[in-house]
Amino acid sequence: METLVRLEGAVATILEELVKRGFYKTKSDAIRAGILELGKEYIPKSELEARLVSAKIKRIESQIKKGKVKLVPFEQVAKKAGLKL
Repeated sequence: METLVRLEGAVATILEELVKRGFYKTKSDAIRAGILELGKEYIPKSELEARLVSAKIKRIESQIKKGKVKLVPFEQVAKKAGLKL
């Protein structure tokens, strides 16, 4: 997702100061960190984890359908790694 944000006044000053003092490498990094902190405060961890897992499963399924990812049976991987089942 790409988002354009315009900041003015105190918010812009604080953001610039956070980067200037070296707390964050870029303004984008500082904004990402702020959003993550808000998420921790307002979104239950279990709900967030469920959404992230669901999104990852959908991405993997899409890659499989497009032939970009090849699935290998667990038994084959275990055998190659020398694991005994």
